[in-house]
Parts: sequence; C-alpha cells; structure tokens
Amino acid sequence: MQQFLKECKKVSREIATLNTEIKNRVLNEMADALIAHCDFIVHNNTKDMQEAKKNNLSHDLKDRLFLDGTRVEKMAEAIRQIASQKEPVGRTLEGWVTQDGLNIQKVSIPIGVIGIIYESRPNVTSDTAALCFKSGNVCVLKGGKEAQNSNNAIANILRNVLTKNKLPEQAISLLPDSSREGVAQLIKQDKYVDLIVPRGGESLIKFICQNSSVPVIKHDKGLCHTYIDKFADGKKALEICINAKCSRPGVCNAMETLLVHKEVANYVLPPLQEAFIFEQTELRGCKETQKYIDVNLATKEDFDTEYLANILSIKVVEDIHEAIDHINLHGSGHSECIISENYSNITRFLDEVDAACVYANASTRFTDGGAFGLGAEVGISTNKLHSRGPMGINDLTTFKYKVLGNGQIR
Repeated sequence: MQQFLKECKKVSREIATLNTEIKNRVLNEMADALIAHCDFIVHNNTKDMQEAKKNNLSHDLKDRLFLDGTRVEKMAEAIRQIASQKEPVGRTLEGWVTQDGLNIQKVSIPIGVIGIIYESRPNVTSDTAALCFKSGNVCVLKGGKEAQNSNNAIANILRNVLTKNKLPEQAISLLPDSSREGVAQLIKQDKYVDLIVPRGGESLIKFICQNSSVPVIKHDKGLCHTYIDKFADGKKALEICINAKCSRPGVCNAMETLLVHKEVANYVLPPLQEAFIFEQTELRGCKETQKYIDVNLATKEDFDTEYLANILSIKVVEDIHEAIDHINLHGSGHSECIISENYSNITRFLDEVDAACVYANASTRFTDGGAFGLGAEVGISTNKLHSRGPMGINDLTTFKYKVLGNGQIR
C-alpha cells in the first residue's frame, strides 16, 4: 500500500504542472473513449446488475447502479463540461505589496493525492477522475463492491487514454486493496495522501471520520426537508414536492421530510396525498398530520432517517420558526427548501437554516454539480471547511503564497 501511494504522490507533482490545453484535450478524448466503449461498459454493468439481483438490492439502489447507453452518454457529456470549465490552477486569488516592498500573490494550486471512497454509482468513477485531472490532482478511487465490474471497466478506459497521451496511468488509480482493511490503511497514509472524500452510508462516513489521520471532507447523508409556508402557492408546492421526493427517491438530494404550516395543512395535504399515492410513496405523519390525511404515525426515528427510498415523513408545524428549528435539529446540512410567496419568510429561511444549499421555491433535487453548472461533482460536502455543497474543480484546489522580494531582510 505504501509503495503504491508513494508512486501516486510522485505522479501528482507531474499532473500538477500540466497546462490547460493538454488537460482539456485528454479529457475530451476520455469522453470519446467512453462512447466508443459503451457496449463494454454496459456489458460489465450487466454483471453487477445480475449480482445486485442475487443479493436482493432494493429498487432504488439498483437504479443508482444501473448503466445504459443514455447514462454512458451523460457520463461523457459531464467530462466534456468539466473540460470546458475555466482553468482552476494558477489563479491569483489575491495580490498586494507590503510596507517592506514584498509582492505577495495568493495562487491556487492542486491539493495533491485525493482518496475518494464511494458506493453504488459507477458514474462517480468517471466524474471524480475527470474533476481531479482537470484540477491537477491524482485520484485514488475506492468504489463499492456492488459496482466493481463497472468501475474497473470505466477506470481502465480512462487510464488507457492517459497512456496513449504518454501520461502516467497512476493519475487515475483504483485502490489495490478494496477491503475494509485496505480502506483502513489508506486513511492512515497522511504522508502520501492529502485528502479523503468519503461519500456513502452513515456507518462508512462515521468510520472514516473517526479513524482517518488524513484530512476528511465528508459527504454525509442527505436528510433534506421541504417546508410549505403559510404563504405558499399550492400549485408550486405540489409540483416541487412530487419532484423532490419521487423523481429519484434513492439519491441524497431527495426530500425525506415534508413540513407544512398548520394554517394551510387542510387544503395542501389532501391533494399531496393523492399525488403521492399515484407515485406509490409511503407516507408517515405526525399526530397533527393524521387529522387531515389517513397515514401511518411517524416515530421520532422517522424524522432522523434518510430513507433513500420512496418513503416520506410529514410534520405539521405551528409557524416558520418551528420549521427552521426542526430542520436545524434533524437535518444533515445538505439541502433544504421553503415554498412561499412571502419575501420576509423566504429571507429568514435562507439566512437561518444551516445547510450547504438552501432553496426558495425550487426542488432540492437541483443540488448537483451538473445542475449547478460545474460539469459534475466529487460529491456534496456537508462539511463547513474547506468546501461545502457540490464540490467542483475549484473546490479541489488549495493555495500557496508566492512572495517576490528584492533582497529584503527582517
């Protein structure tokens, strides 16, 4: 493991100095290669899907795992969008001259070697590899065993493009030991690894945060809320809530809890229930909710649960204050939404809710690197330092101070 990571660290110095033209050309060739080898990728994904069926993975987890021609095309398009982004390395973030005549420039640089640990979604392999390459970093990828065939196929295609361009294939590396023991070793190698980005289940995140000696930017669970305010537009509320919960229930930006102001519950909840029944959503509500619609009683645990399934908790609240308090207590700091036509309430919600992404009158499903115009994301950080929300290429850089003098001494 040490020798492998030592080589990755050595290669990172070369990748950090690549110019924009080379990086963009290679990225576009990677996108072309994914399309050219689409059948190979889908063939390997079929193996993973067969294993998923044997292992009785849920419908939503199988949806995260599944690849077809359309999804491979989207993977390629994400890489092209990443290539089209402005160069993240070498930007002068600030500059000034001190009283001693020193010219100080704060310049963006790559982080170095980034270990990315993820589950289920094989498109993460191509997204994160491209983001790291564009930002001058080496990535060490550890995907979930349920996507092993898909991940290997995608990574090998990308690595072959590096080789054809006489670049070290170690710039995009798969962790050689993908066991729990291998991960435990990786997160202790702070001499060779500069950052760990875990994205996955709560137990995985907890294990890495508690055991890593490498800095961690965690991509924790997405316990997302939508609050229907007293001043909400009913049509907007219906459309946003159905999209936030039902478009893809198994992803981290899907709504898990719906909060409804008590003064609108009587006319908002019945049509919502009807729409959710059509979408086959299982509803669980508080005692107050049960006064308006026939649902199973939600427990305290429900309001702390990221279902990643077509299940929704509902709570009727007294006012916006209770809604904000509930979100800040139970939310995971991911994405939260208010539906309202009242400017003061919108402003208060956006200012006071503690989350990476806060929305007014828009679905939480927009929390995504592609939807934000970043091409893709390494993940959605629920950290406050050094990055928060969808992590694009600029979030994969740090900085150094370049100080130009002319013989000054102190």
